[in-house]
Amino acid sequence: MNSYRLWGMTAVMLAAFAAAGPASADPKGLWLAHDGAHVRVSSCGNALCGTIAKTKSATDPDTGKPWTDKNNPNESLRGRPLLGVEVFISMKPDGRGKWSGELYSTADGHKYSGHLLEINARTMRVEACVGSACGGQNMRRVR
Repeated sequence: MNSYRLWGMTAVMLAAFAAAGPASADPKGLWLAHDGAHVRVSSCGNALCGTIAKTKSATDPDTGKPWTDKNNPNESLRGRPLLGVEVFISMKPDGRGKWSGELYSTADGHKYSGHLLEINARTMRVEACVGSACGGQNMRRVR
């Protein structure tokens, strides 16, 4: 095989590897949210789920007591501790480095459609959507 042909095959193979992009990181683990809370992402069946593993502070400054789901529209759930509340619900693979499902907002107690988007192995973007408008925040991997 002449060197021009070998060079051409090598160039084609390198282009194919470059087009494939980086491998998707495993999003399971502990993530730091923009507000200082920690969210544990784990498998739940064939999807991903995320629960609050640590609140942004030990106590809610409004009450002086541990954080509760005080903004939940369901009055019977307003007293439940935020620790362990599921905030990423049934996030299923939706393309390379993307998972789609529901997000629970502790700020207003509502669920929204949303996405988890892998930025890199240490950064994940959480986007909530209302209609076709989406916005979000980045989370940083703790471990």
